[in-house]
Amino acid sequence: MQAHVVIVASPGRLPRIEAGGGLAGRHTEPDTVHLISTAATPLGGDTVTVRVVVEPGARLRIRAAAATLVLPGAGTPQSTAHWEIAVAGQLDLDPQPTVVAGGSTHRISTRLQLTETAQIRIRERVQIGRSGEREGFWSSALHADIESTPLLRHRIELGCGAVGDDPLARPRACISELRYPAASFDADGTVLALARGGSLATWQGDRLPAADRGAED
Repeated sequence: MQAHVVIVASPGRLPRIEAGGGLAGRHTEPDTVHLISTAATPLGGDTVTVRVVVEPGARLRIRAAAATLVLPGAGTPQSTAHWEIAVAGQLDLDPQPTVVAGGSTHRISTRLQLTETAQIRIRERVQIGRSGEREGFWSSALHADIESTPLLRHRIELGCGAVGDDPLARPRACISELRYPAASFDADGTVLALARGGSLATWQGDRLPAADRGAED
């Protein structure tokens, strides 16, 4: 399945939404859009594409109605998601967690383009395995620029086959949060200030904290 969502936020009006193929968006407040699954996705073989544009002077909050459950398909365990995000206003992106069911492989790529006046908060929460499951693999690659200047190149892998997956350290949960232009903020894990401005927080453990689990179990 090919699922897609396009959200464009302009000042003084509701965000414009186009969606299809198993995903939809709903206005829940004047500046807030909730993503909703209208079919089981992502399954193995699925590709999800999300494009977000926040114009100058606009504010946009993106949430999700429920956790995203990644399942293997009949022909392949692998699914992918691509995010294209351009921000000149304010963006707060904090969906529910992604839960990678046993035997699934899910890869996410995000390209983030900011202007000097942009303000962002992007939070990602991932759990490998439902209750009693330890298998599964997830990776996320983030390519972020301010105008034509690099801001961040960041990649995380989690689960079976990940670079850091060994008998001594086998994290199965991750929280990653990027903020710009904030140089620091309170968060679990490690918070690093970025040379170009903004900051990145990362946390890893065996299970997401109870408050972050969503519908994983």
